Amino acid sequence: MTNTMTWERFTPGQRLARFAVYLGAVSLFVFSLSTVEIIPEFLYDAPYQLQDLFTRMWPIDFASYTQENIHEALIETLNIASLGTILALFLAVPVALLSANNITRSPILNWFGKFILVSSRTVNSLVWAILFVAIFGPGALAGTFAIGFRSIGFCGKLLAEALEEVDHGPIEALRAAGAPTVSILLKGYWPQVAPAFWGLALFRWDINVRESSVIGLVGAGGIGVALDTALNLFRWQQVALILLCIFTIVIIAEVAVTKIRQNII
Repeated sequence: MTNTMTWERFTPGQRLARFAVYLGAVSLFVFSLSTVEIIPEFLYDAPYQLQDLFTRMWPIDFASYTQENIHEALIETLNIASLGTILALFLAVPVALLSANNITRSPILNWFGKFILVSSRTVNSLVWAILFVAIFGPGALAGTFAIGFRSIGFCGKLLAEALEEVDHGPIEALRAAGAPTVSILLKGYWPQVAPAFWGLALFRWDINVRESSVIGLVGAGGIGVALDTALNLFRWQQVALILLCIFTIVIIAEVAVTKIRQNII
């Protein structure tokens, strides 16, 4: 008598687990949808309101680019993104050294470094902006600190991972030769993590250009302040110009970062 084996893609336990995941996802979606207060009248009226909004925004008020100093706000946005990125990199380096397991052997210091990284990433850039506006007052200084502190977690985490993935051969050779700690960091670690460092610096600057365009809505400087003013005064044609400027500068930053990473790093 020949025993025949039936091939099954999933075991009964796996099928039950998959069904439980699907059921949980659907249940979560239905529960979330039930908590969202959707007003049917507003939902049906949305296409008309969208068409009316675009009608109000056309034609674009290009004259306000210089008359309302939008070009200065745009430059301020780039300055906030650039200075915030530099501040973040300056602060992220020591935090990354604390977070890297192969550099900081103390569990307490290692945990403290990772706590800083998690705290930075947990707080949204708008919340950082509100906090620093309360400290420094409205303006570009608050926006620069908001961008900087928001970026510490991103830069520090990726730099710490790059430090943990280095080749330990050169490190051990320098230690065997009696090199001091600073020389080991500069001659052993830095040459290996430099490409990743400059890559994440450019990538984070690209992200900060986007975020610095938004934090002005809470008074942290940049073109977001001009956007908030235009919205409050119902200057929809000027709003269209500001949105076009933000879109253009984001695209230019994306292309520039991509070209630099391809040709230099």
